[in-house]
Amino acid sequence: MATIMHVDMDSFFAAVEQRDNPELRGKPVIVGGTRDSKRGVVSTCSYEARKYGVHSAMPIAQAVKLCPHGIFIPGNHKKYAAVSKQIRAVFYEFSPAVEIVSIDEAFLDMTGCEHLYETLEDLGRAVKERIRETVSLTASVGIGPNKFIAKLASDHRKPDGLVVIPPEEVWDWLAPFPVKKVWGIGQKTAEVLASWQIHTIADLRRCSQESLIRQFGKQGLTLYQLARGIDHRAVEPESETKSLGRETTFAEDIAAISKLRQVLADLAAEVGYRLRQHELWARTITLKLRYDDFTTITRSTSLPEPVNNDDDIFNTAHRLLVDNIGRRPVRLLGVYVSQLTPFGQASLFSDPRREKLTRVMDELNTRHGRPVLYKGRRLPLDGDK
Repeated sequence: MATIMHVDMDSFFAAVEQRDNPELRGKPVIVGGTRDSKRGVVSTCSYEARKYGVHSAMPIAQAVKLCPHGIFIPGNHKKYAAVSKQIRAVFYEFSPAVEIVSIDEAFLDMTGCEHLYETLEDLGRAVKERIRETVSLTASVGIGPNKFIAKLASDHRKPDGLVVIPPEEVWDWLAPFPVKKVWGIGQKTAEVLASWQIHTIADLRRCSQESLIRQFGKQGLTLYQLARGIDHRAVEPESETKSLGRETTFAEDIAAISKLRQVLADLAAEVGYRLRQHELWARTITLKLRYDDFTTITRSTSLPEPVNNDDDIFNTAHRLLVDNIGRRPVRLLGVYVSQLTPFGQASLFSDPRREKLTRVMDELNTRHGRPVLYKGRRLPLDGDK
């Protein structure tokens, strides 16, 4: 039987700010933007702010209304990333199999490490104490026989929690949880289940596997298994880079295709440069758009051969932009590349002069630490704002 641990840092960004500034401790700290930010979104907030209904992904303007006396901080992502790196090093002290989920959470496969501790509670406490010693922050830890149970357990007694669910207790422990706690059940799925008088995981177990598959397709089998505490997914240790990308959120929505084209050229150039620095080529180009009403879409194209030249990335992303922009103002624009490979396939139609120009540009821009030689498409057109 596997032993899986889920570690989730408590209010990570806000906790780092409170750690570094004692005057913020015990106060409602909201990270994501200044109080007067018109477009800011809450990244993280302290538990003191959560008491007023503030939560992640909430517009700053709404957070101000709910918690007018809150302390609003734009955030320092370089600092948070540095702290996250320290925490990640702690994980590898306990297990070689670590799956980083985000900047503040991870799964650890502790199977085989149990004999080093008298109890699983001792194992969880050891990890929590090591994190506290290293970065002076608290973490909530859940331990169970699979990822679903471990994740649910870490969230069960926040902040600074430790919950261990042995295999023989899974069935009874899961039963009273609302169905929304099951991975894959969002608002729409919950509404369908509610119409069937299905509100808890115990209720969900009354549904046959066939009926769930008939209603929800492949997801139905997953719901059937998770309701019974079955989760066969393995902890996936870190591997080679799977994707690279850059995106930007505009201070004001942009509708002018010429301006979006210029920003797209900047993003494509940065992504291309990063690919070449990593000596990687990409097969799939993805455009990300967030419109003024917060609707977000991604559109991808897979190329017949891998590329890492700015021209190829830009041209592909630009076609996707033209096909999907319409007349709607854009709030966020991003370019991502995936299906990465450490070698490129020589093309019969590749232009050696273009490849040489790219190398020269990279060398000059690297030497100066900023773009000093670039394509004209990155220049703003007259009248663009």
